[in-house]
Amino acid sequence: MAVLTLAWKSLLNRRFTALLTLLSIALSCALLLGVERIRHETRQAFTQSVSGTDLVVGARSGAVNLLLYAVFHIGNPTNNISWQSYREIAAHPKVDWTIPISLGDSHRGYRVVGTSPDFFTYYKYGAKQPLDFAYGKPFEGVYEAVAGSEAAASLGYALDQEIVIAHGAGNVSFAEHGDKPFRLAGILAPTGTPVDRSLFVSLQGITAIHVGWQGGAPVPGLKIPASAAAKLAKEPSDITAFFVGLKSKLATFNLQRHINQYLQEPLTAALPGVALEELWGMMALAEKALMAMSFMVVLVGLTGMLSLMLSALNERRREMAILRALGANPWQILLLVVGESLFLTLSGILAGLLLLYALLWQAQPLIQNRLGLFLPINPPSSTEVMLMGAVLLAGLLAGLVPGLRAYFYSLADGMNIRV
Repeated sequence: MAVLTLAWKSLLNRRFTALLTLLSIALSCALLLGVERIRHETRQAFTQSVSGTDLVVGARSGAVNLLLYAVFHIGNPTNNISWQSYREIAAHPKVDWTIPISLGDSHRGYRVVGTSPDFFTYYKYGAKQPLDFAYGKPFEGVYEAVAGSEAAASLGYALDQEIVIAHGAGNVSFAEHGDKPFRLAGILAPTGTPVDRSLFVSLQGITAIHVGWQGGAPVPGLKIPASAAAKLAKEPSDITAFFVGLKSKLATFNLQRHINQYLQEPLTAALPGVALEELWGMMALAEKALMAMSFMVVLVGLTGMLSLMLSALNERRREMAILRALGANPWQILLLVVGESLFLTLSGILAGLLLLYALLWQAQPLIQNRLGLFLPINPPSSTEVMLMGAVLLAGLLAGLVPGLRAYFYSLADGMNIRV
């Protein structure tokens, strides 16, 4: 107890440098724990972008590529699926529900997804959470649309907003369907998934705006009014992909094999969970590099503490000699220095944790609205506790260096210092 009291008074005597050291450790720990929390929550959001879906089916390609364009709307499909093949698979006795999607159009840089009303019923994300509407309702008419939360907020859209869809998926398009505008019927609540950055219309709406088009451009001289195109719009000839929900999970591999061996056209059925893990594994190198950089920042903070303690130790040699003269043994001197190091490290870790929670509390709404990533303010996870333990151990090891040096200082060495 006396050693702890001495350590506390010694730190108070050097409070300015001690506070600088504590601040350095606190900032580095806040960065380390913040990176870990963002990594964990990003992975959770990434792997839970689609849940409750047993299979994702598209044209023959790799499972990762299929998931990229079907779920994340990144890249383009290798081919489309005929409507007839989709209907045959959807009618399979083991299939409970399906969600067709058609890609290829956009609106001011946001993907337009043609789908059926079943999308808002069966699509799940996270822990099988259904889609909720912040405003409005699902589309019903041919020229009605639903916007994701981020798309609506970024474009400043409200209900009944007129939307003109463009042909192609780029930010700028010279082929717009300006003669067939859509009306915004609903805006979805935030999900933290690619749904937030998309606009949804019916498959009939996608077909209607392309009536009178050929080869990706309107037929010269042919103009069909929106009302007439809506009547002509029927079932699409093909779609991009579709999601499948099964009546029994036991039938998953059986139906996957059936689809992969489908004779009418080459198809791929991917298990979303497996493909998501494979996709995340491809980014593991960047994840490890980010964690390594955070550890280096912590190491710099602890090295700063070590340097300050070593530089101060030479000035404290007379203090150590007086303590020895008063009866302190070398082990107590060692414990004094190591105790100061542990106190600074532990205080820095706690201060860093408090700083992280303060930043999360302030930035949580902004991160969710801008990035679609929800960072919960939860108690430290087991991984975060392990990281804090590793930092504390590193602080102990850093304190042993000046502690051992002080241990070997002799009484005569301290008393013979000339001032």
